[in-house]
Amino acid sequence: MTDNGFLRGRLLLVAFEGWNDAGEAATGALKVLKDQLDVIPILEVDTEEYFDFQFNRPVVTSDDEGHRLLVWPGATIFGPDGELEGAASGAPTAQGDDSHVYLLIGAEPSRNWKKFTADIISTALAEDVSGIVLLGAMLADVPHTRPISVFATSENPLVRTDLDIERSSYEGPVGILSVIADAAESAGIPAISIWASVPHYVHNAPSPKATLALIDKIEELIDVSIDRGELADESTAWESGIDALAGEDEDMAAYIQQLEQARDTVDSPEASGEAIAQEFERYLRKRGDGRPDEPWRRDQ
Repeated sequence: MTDNGFLRGRLLLVAFEGWNDAGEAATGALKVLKDQLDVIPILEVDTEEYFDFQFNRPVVTSDDEGHRLLVWPGATIFGPDGELEGAASGAPTAQGDDSHVYLLIGAEPSRNWKKFTADIISTALAEDVSGIVLLGAMLADVPHTRPISVFATSENPLVRTDLDIERSSYEGPVGILSVIADAAESAGIPAISIWASVPHYVHNAPSPKATLALIDKIEELIDVSIDRGELADESTAWESGIDALAGEDEDMAAYIQQLEQARDTVDSPEASGEAIAQEFERYLRKRGDGRPDEPWRRDQ
């Protein structure tokens, strides 16, 4: 882990369901982390103000006792529970100094983005958050058989130097993550964006392999040790399931082989950093021209 000012302070990790969350990878990573941290809700946004229920519909589910529950879309910021810091707990906890980690998890709002973002930044400032880490996942032309690519970018020059990451050159449609990142920088809170690339031909299923890749990146950047639980086994099963489907479809198998060849070329020792960056930007541009009903259009 790099020792720099950005990572030594209080960090808010952010992920939203929907447009920014291919394969449920980003929200999946934060849910794994939430289950292991002593955190409590410190802000629950007003669902009536920020969500169109014809777009983000409530869902009916059942609790452990079999009672039917109506769950409304929303977003919540979780922060360290002061009463539990340093105390033993029956629940599994991430190892390391987790008292500086905050989480924002929820559905991407469908309206009033400016006010929504102002609420988030106001809470971050009140909690003395010194850095924001935005997690996303995009559908891309990548093979499921290779390691999941994870890219980090920042608009903050000091953060780019400290973490040795690039500035995104993407231009096109964006999601709420970009809006929050822009507002954070304007408020003096540096932000980084971390994106995983999910194979587009399996877009209807959760991707535990991409979730695992994002968790690896979080652990690389932040002083926590995260228990992966069954994610490794789920990732193996996910990959094996796609292998089985491809084994029954010659066209799919041939297409995956083409993606593998392209990926291996990018990953070869001869490939320059510029070539890899251009390949990533190509994914972003291609996914930024989808139709409004295509949830895989991706943020930066």
